[in-house]
Formats: sequence, structure tokens, C-alpha cells
Amino acid sequence: MSIITLTTDFGTRDYYVGAMKGILLSIAPDAHLVDLTHEIPPQDLLAGAFVLRHAAREFPPDTVHLAVVDPGVGSSRHPLAARGLNQYWVGPDNGLFSFAFEASDSQVHLIDAPALTGARRSATFHGRDLFAPIAAHLARGLSLSAVGPRIPDPVRLKELTPQRCDARIEGQILHIDHFGNLVTNISAADLVGWEDRLRIHLSVDHHLDRICHTYADAPPGELLALIGSTDLLEISANGGSAAGHLGLDRGAPIVVELRNTP
Repeated sequence: MSIITLTTDFGTRDYYVGAMKGILLSIAPDAHLVDLTHEIPPQDLLAGAFVLRHAAREFPPDTVHLAVVDPGVGSSRHPLAARGLNQYWVGPDNGLFSFAFEASDSQVHLIDAPALTGARRSATFHGRDLFAPIAAHLARGLSLSAVGPRIPDPVRLKELTPQRCDARIEGQILHIDHFGNLVTNISAADLVGWEDRLRIHLSVDHHLDRICHTYADAPPGELLALIGSTDLLEISANGGSAAGHLGLDRGAPIVVELRNTP
């Protein structure tokens, strides 16, 4: 059975998600449809990319991930279908799939196959009229090369990668979860060899000098840093909200420096 996941900023109140599922099942009636989320904040590409990066990778090989967070719908931005990380990705060329493009098996193609998408093409609903048909055909075994020509330089979100210079890493908060944990774009790999000699600058008044293993490694209510389930540096508070404690939001800078002495 083929699997198609859906990720959008449409919410579930309107007809949009249902219409896309109707197209998918009309072309690939045996497909298993999985909703990752339809609660991405409107037009929030970074939030969409974060969800895809950390949920989609858990699916079996050859899963088709259909994602529509598309503030440029109807404009000159490209529609694409891609393969990377041994899975398929269908949606707008606006950075949603940046992480998949770094994979060695990455192939990115422009969607340019009118015979596969039909004559209907709303300027404001490419999820239904363009992306869903292509996702369904890929789930049925369509070759990626049949979708259209290769795109050599797909859009990538620069926010996903921290800046490193000698003994300093400049990152930012990518995501704030339900518990108020602050997930950064600094990975465990970025900190290899620094674990016992780092200082994490959270704000003018707050810094941390160690990486914990669990939330319980800090006293109740106190801030801590750890490597979370995403393999990214996370700022948390034991039994509380780090976001509330620090008053930080997504996009706020997080700087890690290497101390000269232990």
C-alpha cells in the first residue's frame, strides 16, 4: 500500500483539505492518507519545514509527502516534485523541503506535465489542481522524470543552518513546542567536542554552561539545555515553560561560545 502524507496551513474548518484528499483518492484509491498537520501558522514556511523535517523522516521509504504552505501561490514560484532521503516531496519551491535537498540522493523536478494534472488550474489552489494529482501519480509508481525537467537550484531556507566561526555558533529558535521548550537550529553534531567547554547565551541576563541529558537534571523550575528528540539543542525549564521564563519567540538568537577553560 502506498502512503501519502499531507501537511498544510489550511486548518480543518474549510473544504481545502477534503478537496485535496478527493483528488488523491480519485487517482490513487488504494493510497493510505496520513495527516501530519494542517495547523501550520498561515504562510509560515519555517514552521512547515520544521514539521516535515522531523515527522516525515519517520515514514517508510517511497512515502509521498504532499505539503502546501504556499504564500506565493499563482506567482512565478516553481511547483516541484522531488526525491530525497529515499522519499518523495511534492509542493511549492519555496524552501519547505530544504532539508531533503541536502541528501545525496536528491533530485528536484519542475512540475510541467499538463496531461497528469488536468485542465483545471486555479491560480489560488495549486494544492488541489497541481500538487495532489502529481502526488497521487507518484504514489502509483510514476517515474519522477515524467513530471518535468530537473531544477538545479531549488530554494533553501537559510534559517535552518546556524552560522559558525571559530569558537562561536550563531543560531536561532526554530520552534516552540506545546510545553514551551525552545528548539534551536543548532544540532548535536555542531557541538561535538564542546560539551564540557561551552557557554550558551540566551539573553543579556541568562546563560547556561552545560548540556543536560534529561529535564530532571535541573531543579524544578530552572532552565536547562539538552539535545532533544530532534537531535537539536533545546532550551527547557524543568516542569515549566522556557519560552515564558525567558520571553523569547521564534527567530530569537541563541549563541554558543567555546570557553577557554573548563
